[in-house]
Amino acid sequence: MTLPDPPPFITRDRRRSVAAAAPMHHSLAPPPAGPTPAAPSAALLAGTISEGTPAVPAGRLVVHEPRPVPNEFGPADVAERVWLNAAALQPRALVAVTSADGGVGRSTLVAALGGLLALAVPEPVIAVDMVPAPWGGLGVRVGRQNRATVWDAVENLGELTSRNEVEQWVQRGPSGLLALVGETEGRQRRPPRHDEAAALADRLRQLFPVTVCDLPPAVTGAVWRVLAAATAPVLVARASTDGLRHALRLLTHLTAAGYARVARDCVLVVMATVPSTPRQVRAVVRQADDIAGAVHEVPYDPRLVQPEPVDPRQLRRRTRRALVHVADAVLQRCAAGRPALAAPIEERAGCH
Repeated sequence: MTLPDPPPFITRDRRRSVAAAAPMHHSLAPPPAGPTPAAPSAALLAGTISEGTPAVPAGRLVVHEPRPVPNEFGPADVAERVWLNAAALQPRALVAVTSADGGVGRSTLVAALGGLLALAVPEPVIAVDMVPAPWGGLGVRVGRQNRATVWDAVENLGELTSRNEVEQWVQRGPSGLLALVGETEGRQRRPPRHDEAAALADRLRQLFPVTVCDLPPAVTGAVWRVLAAATAPVLVARASTDGLRHALRLLTHLTAAGYARVARDCVLVVMATVPSTPRQVRAVVRQADDIAGAVHEVPYDPRLVQPEPVDPRQLRRRTRRALVHVADAVLQRCAAGRPALAAPIEERAGCH
C-alpha cells in the first residue's frame, strides 16, 4: 500500500528561493557591537591562531555536476532541487543543529540529515559533535570504526590543514557521512570546551563544503552565537506540546535578544516519537509556522528509535520524503544562486 504524502502544514517554508547575491561568511565569534571592524574568527579567540597568522583565503565557488538522485528519495521535484542545490553550495556552508531541550533526537537528525547530504553533495560532508559533556550520541548514530573522537581533532588542530589530516580522526556513516564523534572519557581525553569546539568548526568549514554541527541545547549565549554564524540554523523539537512550546519560547527569546535573523531563517524539525501525532501537537505546529522560517515533521520510524547507525536510504518511505523536505529547506539556505550553472563560472568540477 502506498503511503500518503505528509500533510502540507509540516513542509511549509517561507523561504522558497535563495538570493543570488555574494555569500556572506560569518565566524563563530560574538557579533561586533556597532560599526566596528569584522570580528576575529573563533579560532583566533580560542588562541589557536596568532593574530599575525595570515587568514585562510575564502574558497572560490565551485559548481559541480549534480549527482544522480537515488531512486529511494522523493518527491521527485523536491529531490531534484535538493541535489541541484547540493552541487552549488556557498563556500564554507555551516549547518548548526540545536534544541531547546535534551533528548529530543538531535543527534539522530544530525546523522540522518547529514547522511542524506553526504549522498547529495558531490564533495565530502562532515559532522562534528560540539557537546561539552562525555556522551556518545552522534557516535551511536553514525557508527564507530576506530577510537578516534573530536578530542583528537581538537588536540591536533594546528595540523588540520587539509581533508586528509581531518579524515584520520573521523568515523564514516553508512551513506558516507564523515563525523568527529563525541568523547566519552572524562580524564586525559575529554570533550572539548566551547571555544575549542568553535575553533575546530571554523577550521572544518574552511576545508569541507558543508559542516554540520551537533550543538548542545541552546541555553547559553555561546550556542546562540553559533546559530547566528550558521548558514542554516536548525532547531529540533520533540513532537509534544511541551517540547514545541519550549522551542517556540526559545525562538521568541532569540528574537528579543537581537537574533531575529536566526528565528526568521530557522528550520524547525519536529521529531515524532510515537506512530500517531496528537491533534493538539499539530495545532502547536501550526503556531510555529508564524515564528520559524520553515517547519517540518519527521514521522515516527522504528529505525530512528533503535540505537544504531542511521542510513537514510533504509528508512521508511514517509521518513525519507520528510528528510528530503528538511534537506531542501537547509540547502536553500546554503546554496549559491542557481544562475551560476548557466552563466560562465570560475571553476567547474566533475562528480567525485
